[in-house]
Amino acid sequence: MSYDRGGRDRDRDRDRDRDDRDAPISAGKIAKKTAKGVTYVDYKNVDELRRLMSPNGKIYGRKRAGLSASDQRKLSQAIKRARHMGLLPYTSATL
Repeated sequence: MSYDRGGRDRDRDRDRDRDDRDAPISAGKIAKKTAKGVTYVDYKNVDELRRLMSPNGKIYGRKRAGLSASDQRKLSQAIKRARHMGLLPYTSATL
């Protein structure tokens, strides 16, 4: 009679097989400080903003992007500004 050790082995195998799609992206220094100490994200820095978006143009969540809550809000606002100005597409098959 074989005994199933529960789901532990299957969970371990699934975790081992998981690819890097859930790994946090190194955001680096997306937020910069001004001389007065105010933190901002530059909407004109399109290459940095694209790294924090999916290939379809969706903004990654803050856990995946590795940002704090306030930096994620600033990133979201910067991406929306860049989209409005025509620097980034709203949706795309590939960025």
